[in-house]
Amino acid sequence: MKVVLFCGGLGMRLYPTTENVPKPIVPIGEKPMIWHLMKYYAFFGHKDFILCLGYKGEQIKKYFLNYDECLADDFVLSHGGKKRQLFKSDIEDWRITFIGTGLNSNIGQRLKAVQKSLENEKSFLANYTDAVTDLYLPNLINFFIKHGKVGCFLAVKPYFSFHTVSMHADHSVKCIRPVGDSSIWINGGFFVFKNEIFDLINEGEDLIAEPFQRLIDKNELVAYKYDGFWANMDTYKDKQQLDELSAFDKAPWQVWKTQK
Repeated sequence: MKVVLFCGGLGMRLYPTTENVPKPIVPIGEKPMIWHLMKYYAFFGHKDFILCLGYKGEQIKKYFLNYDECLADDFVLSHGGKKRQLFKSDIEDWRITFIGTGLNSNIGQRLKAVQKSLENEKSFLANYTDAVTDLYLPNLINFFIKHGKVGCFLAVKPYFSFHTVSMHADHSVKCIRPVGDSSIWINGGFFVFKNEIFDLINEGEDLIAEPFQRLIDKNELVAYKYDGFWANMDTYKDKQQLDELSAFDKAPWQVWKTQK
């Protein structure tokens, strides 16, 4: 399956980190967030990417145009520096399509903008490009195929440090507990779609509002519940937590190291 990555947002909650770079290029450890996500998909055999560019999209283009694997991986230099032999390659077999989808476009319109690149695909994967997980991806895809719906997304437990509150009629507190211990599930941003999704997105519409409601009305949307590791990079605090996991080699999303 092809993988559509939404890379055009302003990343305002990460400001000032995103003042000069787009959110997908913000590094986690030594590599940008978008690399971690693409590496995840590639590990499971999905190496044909479509990048929906917007805010500072030229920097994402430059990153891949100037990508030098020798700076991050082991290699042999010979013939007076003229020949380089990598022990392994990250992106050699990746195919990346770069498409400008507008500076201020919402997710639904960014997806519509790349429709022609998916016209021969019965189904495809998509992602916001700001979250990582250790999910065994084939489980999500098989769930999608089994149910035969137009849309499917990963539902995860919220991890932020808020508490849910339950009250009696007189406003006295009945229960207070971490939101992660509640029955609440949120959209984790890992999508699988049939091509028919494009028929449900009208001009100007975002993806989750009207199109998803139409899917719900037609009973064409399912959610795959996953209570394993999932985290997004929405704020600077989120970035620090992901950096720490990466620094101590405890990054669960790096399935290419743990799921052999």
